[in-house]
Amino acid sequence: MIYDALELSLNDWQILFSEWGEQKFRASQVCQWIYAKKEFTYDGMTNLSKSLREKLGSNVAMGFPVMIRQQVSKDGTRKFLWQLNDGARIESVLLNHGGHKTACISSQAGCPLKCSFCETGANGFKRNLTRGEIVGQFLMMEKINGSDINNVVFMGMGEPLLNEDNVLSVIRSFNDKNMRNLGARHITISTSGIAPGIEDLADFEIPIRLSLSLHAPNDELRSRLMPVNKQYPLQRVVEALKRYRERTGERITIEYALIDRVNDSPECAYETAALLDGLEPYINLIPFNPIPSRPELKRSEQSRIKAFCEALSAMKIEYELRKERGSDIMAACGQLAGSH
Repeated sequence: MIYDALELSLNDWQILFSEWGEQKFRASQVCQWIYAKKEFTYDGMTNLSKSLREKLGSNVAMGFPVMIRQQVSKDGTRKFLWQLNDGARIESVLLNHGGHKTACISSQAGCPLKCSFCETGANGFKRNLTRGEIVGQFLMMEKINGSDINNVVFMGMGEPLLNEDNVLSVIRSFNDKNMRNLGARHITISTSGIAPGIEDLADFEIPIRLSLSLHAPNDELRSRLMPVNKQYPLQRVVEALKRYRERTGERITIEYALIDRVNDSPECAYETAALLDGLEPYINLIPFNPIPSRPELKRSEQSRIKAFCEALSAMKIEYELRKERGSDIMAACGQLAGSH
């Protein structure tokens, strides 16, 4: 049987080495080579015996995605197009914030949710990514970057909480001190509102950060923009958010894309404040990024953005107007399609 190194957790490695009659600590050594030192050949793992390296080479493949294209935005954002073993294609984004970098990685090939303002959903859904395919994006980006990436956000293609088992397995490996050793506060899941998954995160042993894609403050409008709202309406989602907040103590970020004359009125801002009352959220306002599949949707005018922000301020809601990044290469929120 041929194993894939990226599909193996630390425990999987330990079991495999035990079966081979190898010492348990060798598993940690191999994981540190791959995750911390970005050594993707066994020959380069110099503290392993030659016989063990040969055994690994014969029995455990390194199943990294193949980079098809890298594009660089005028603001320094980088977008990567990857091809997977079955021919499916996905995209990841590397954001440069000056002092630190953030990897935005995908959890699905395509997306089944069909949000009206997102190009990923417009292109359909192929499948969940495997644990190794998710890990592979991040490690390849670090290898190409030439240094560690400080933060990882599951905000690329797909809904991470519809691929929950694989995503949480990856997070455990990213956080493990014997693997990538990335702090919990440097890992964020963004969800469209999969309430059972949010509740699972409330009880997850690693207190990662949570971001909710809200985009509308009432069920009627949100169901039009985001069909998932029919399955998990706002009251159900807010209850799950409150449980997460109570259990973890972590502040929740709310993502809200401002679409001209759709969800950008001061009334929507007041409704948003009322909906989130008691949660003490931090709202990320995103000027809508145009997508080819919905040319009729436009970015809000500056005057309407200003009025929306003033309404939030009046309700004592903390917010930030997100700086546009990567839209010139279709790398901004809602623009990933796996084909550009």
